[in-house]
Amino acid sequence: MLDARTAETGSAWLPVLIIPLFLVAPALWNGYPLLQWDTGGYLARWYEGYLVPSRSTVFGLYLHFGEGSGFWINLAFQALATLWILQLTLRVLGLNQPLRLLWIGLLLILATALPWLASMLLTDFFAGPAVLALFILATQADRTSGLEKVALFVFTAFASATHSATLGVLFGLCCVGWIARHFVRDRISLSGLMQASGTIIAGAAMLLAANFALSGQFAWTPGGVGVAFGRMLQDGIVTQYLRDHCPQQKLKLCPYRNELPPTADDFLWGKSMFNTLGRFEGMNDEMGFIVEHSLAEYPLWQAKAAAAATVEQLMHVATGEGTNGWLPHTYGIIERYVPSQSKPMRAAHQQHWDIDFALVNWLHVPVALGSMLAVAAIVGHAIWRRRRDDVALLAATVTLALFGNALICGVISGPHDRYGARLVWIATFTALIAAVRYFSTEKSDKPLRAA
Repeated sequence: MLDARTAETGSAWLPVLIIPLFLVAPALWNGYPLLQWDTGGYLARWYEGYLVPSRSTVFGLYLHFGEGSGFWINLAFQALATLWILQLTLRVLGLNQPLRLLWIGLLLILATALPWLASMLLTDFFAGPAVLALFILATQADRTSGLEKVALFVFTAFASATHSATLGVLFGLCCVGWIARHFVRDRISLSGLMQASGTIIAGAAMLLAANFALSGQFAWTPGGVGVAFGRMLQDGIVTQYLRDHCPQQKLKLCPYRNELPPTADDFLWGKSMFNTLGRFEGMNDEMGFIVEHSLAEYPLWQAKAAAAATVEQLMHVATGEGTNGWLPHTYGIIERYVPSQSKPMRAAHQQHWDIDFALVNWLHVPVALGSMLAVAAIVGHAIWRRRRDDVALLAATVTLALFGNALICGVISGPHDRYGARLVWIATFTALIAAVRYFSTEKSDKPLRAA
């Protein structure tokens, strides 16, 4: 009996020791946390004291607190948070076994973008765990302790404050939750849904407070209009608007209407007339004017472009977009404000262009696309059979999150693999849970007590 208990205790520690280590394996191999073009913009918020488009001050503070450890403390938090969310999801679904957690975690590490997200200094990491945390808060009220509810609330609120798209996805899920509760009261408790919805309010308050503390402005992070403008430019809508109205309206872009760059990235972040005209400070009002009026004048075109961008974004799921050696802005920010990190940063494999995702995506892309189809099939089967079990509810949550993410990111920013890869791993996780439930004798779908 003692030997059996010792073996059980030992197996319980295996996922705790192995999963976090493998989650940050890309960074350990790299010799430094993985970086992205956006990383520098977030890090600089603490030092520069003003707001810039699409750079959350909350995430900037999170990075600042990790500087002294070379940002390894950030990666440790991301790895442990992932382990906690995975374990808690399995536990509330009645599937928590140490060895099961271990092999599911290792499969996710091998076949999805999860370890690359956990090894990177970027807001993308928080999107997937936040969806799972919101699901647990809203639907598993009687299977979590008071301390777990508080931890889930704080984590989800923080995640929503790190990126507007993450906040938008979580807000959309809460809205659907309030509608769905009229039909599945036994699965979505009132108190749980209120707590889940409260994370959105808390996240927004957190962001406003951080913006005020760092910049003196009680304002939302700027840049949404500029990003939307870039997507419309890429679709040809801006060019058409300028051709239709430049003879009558004196817009700054009129002299350039026949030489606009083909993509949003080229316009906003390349060497374009956007720089000549004052970037966001000089162009924000005009971009907002064009966005607003082109929505009114070309509604059908806008609707078609939005639908196409959403579908295209659903297909963009490859791992590693932007994880390369060409990051001059981030390098400059680290060398200017955290010079002690310059040497290890420059010595990393990423800065020598040693990372190639071709082989990785040979596996990751088909797994991601197959996982999305699998969770959609689970939802379809549940609707057909009128089943309302917890796995079906999780699959529905994940499906809605993937669609909402594609809609927000595809329509506003334009389709990018980064936006899809950061969330699609939770579809693979859900598909694995469904497979375990199907082949397992463990059934734990006791109805929730509606509050």
